[in-house]
Amino acid sequence: MQAIKSRFNYLFKSTKGLILVAIALCAIISAFFGSLSGPMADLGVKEVIVKTFGIDLVESEREGRIIMLYHVIAMAVIAIETYIITDLVSMKEHQRVQINSTITFGYLAAIIGGLSFAYWGTSWIMHGIYIAGLTLIFFAGCLLVYALWPWREEYKVKNNDYAHTRKGFDLERIAFFSTAVVTLASAIFGAVPGSFYGNGFFTFLAENVVREPVKTTLQKSIIGHLHIMLALIAIMCTLIICRYMDFKGILHKIAMPLIIVGAVVLSIGTWLVVPFEGVAHAVIYGGSTVAMVGALLLVIYSWRKIIRDGLVEKGYKKGNFFRSTRILLRDPLKFGVTWQMVFMNFTVSGVGIFVAVKLDEIFRKWQFMDEKLILTGHWHILATLTATILLMYYADFAGLKGKARQWFGWSVIIFSDLAFGAVTVYEMKRLFVEEAYQQPVVNITTLLGDIGLVVVLIALAALMVSRLIDLFKKNGRWSQEVHEKLESYVEEN
Repeated sequence: MQAIKSRFNYLFKSTKGLILVAIALCAIISAFFGSLSGPMADLGVKEVIVKTFGIDLVESEREGRIIMLYHVIAMAVIAIETYIITDLVSMKEHQRVQINSTITFGYLAAIIGGLSFAYWGTSWIMHGIYIAGLTLIFFAGCLLVYALWPWREEYKVKNNDYAHTRKGFDLERIAFFSTAVVTLASAIFGAVPGSFYGNGFFTFLAENVVREPVKTTLQKSIIGHLHIMLALIAIMCTLIICRYMDFKGILHKIAMPLIIVGAVVLSIGTWLVVPFEGVAHAVIYGGSTVAMVGALLLVIYSWRKIIRDGLVEKGYKKGNFFRSTRILLRDPLKFGVTWQMVFMNFTVSGVGIFVAVKLDEIFRKWQFMDEKLILTGHWHILATLTATILLMYYADFAGLKGKARQWFGWSVIIFSDLAFGAVTVYEMKRLFVEEAYQQPVVNITTLLGDIGLVVVLIALAALMVSRLIDLFKKNGRWSQEVHEKLESYVEEN
């Protein structure tokens, strides 16, 4: 009994355990429900899974199932980011416990209720549990905002190398706080249409209505909610990496105001989609660009820091291009968390801006299915790239070392980028291949995308299995991690 209690305390009280559970659930959900996808249906896997597990797939409910699945995964990712924030950012210990316990109950309720409702019969009791889970997650967000309140004397910057106001208040903490606030507001932006279900609002996928000349207010709200929540999850991930890489100095002092302004302006622009759709997009572009510049400064600082520290460690007084590159690439996890941000510009940001600029000139002249591919690919790549950054952060946080660190890190970087690059070519193929000759491109990019994603899932599975094996050991690594004291705690008043 004591052994079970000790492991329970590790999984649901320690930061590393909480993150491990959430990542494991995301992996299991993605793998299981991925078996219901189109490619798996062609191989006959879908039929076997449906019959074996008694899944209820009503065709008319397909859009609702997809939305429910995306939401439960997103809630787990938000929980992971919350656990990391409460670990990295100073706050009272009781606040950390309240936030983590509330969001844990919330996302578990959302997963259990949401998936049961969507895939095993539409039991409205399960739907109620799902809604209760979302409510708890929102309340946890309110607790987090209160804990992050940056204008307290004990949270003033003590090292002037970090960005701060004239009175010494921490700008990075203000960035965490402001991003959390607009995230809560953007959650309401999506919850309002949800409250109108059956009363003028019906489930739809955003990519299916993109060419409709007239959209309802509630449809615009849902489309805005989809875009801003993904963007804010990515911005919060950027702030996590800022703290992880100990971002400071002149670049930090420039980047933090940019990220704060970018997150707030981007959010306001998205909210303006409902009343002022024409003007809103210009505001969105401005906000996203400002935030991206802040992320770029983080990349520059991080790579310089990795190279500088590596040269000192190796005893070199200065480095040439090849020496610096070798040092930069020697640790795939430290390098990868910022490299993925750079790669995101080629597969998400750059593509999105180009499509927006050339929308009427090029893409609206294509068949609807081709434009729909760009939209769905764009959102999926942004979400999954952000997930790979968090995954590499966790691998380092969990103490992955040696050859396992190298194999895991490079597998995630190389094969995720292979998959996302292939998907980008697939969605944009009409730019350089005529429709009649595009099948070879479709075949190659689909194969490369499948290979890349499968290898990433195998790497993730290997990491999860290693942690599971460690959990069964009496004196495994978990037994030390459960007693770790966070440096981010502050003393109670």
